[in-house]
Amino acid sequence: MPTTTQLEHLLREAALRVTRPRVAVLAAVYEHPHADTDAIIGVVRTQLGEVSHQAVYDVLRALTAADLVRRIQPSGSVARYESRVGDNHHHVVCRTCGAIADVDCAVSATPCLTASDDHGFAIDEAEVTYWGVCPACSTTTAAITAR
Repeated sequence: MPTTTQLEHLLREAALRVTRPRVAVLAAVYEHPHADTDAIIGVVRTQLGEVSHQAVYDVLRALTAADLVRRIQPSGSVARYESRVGDNHHHVVCRTCGAIADVDCAVSATPCLTASDDHGFAIDEAEVTYWGVCPACSTTTAAITAR
């Protein structure tokens, strides 16, 4: 987790003004990878007190546009945010509880960016989502089934 000074530096490097809401939202995303907006709002409110939903949405939009955070939205899920940007990683999502984890690319630096037919597109990003059941839900399901 970066310090407040490091978060302020990231904002300045991205040509964003340093404000308390921006620092708080960026810290929340670092502290809670794959959190949705409501969870981020809850974390920010514990730090700053009352802050509007719109303010957090606006900060998340600015941080995403500046490539300081990444917005992901697995099928059937609300948008989620993570601080891991600038690399080619994917996600695994639990079909039962919705837990999300990062998955590094299996082979080489960017194998998913080499499409079998790019149809003339200049491809710069690929999204792969793995779906399954997390260990906690697998254990719960197994325990229920064994009864």
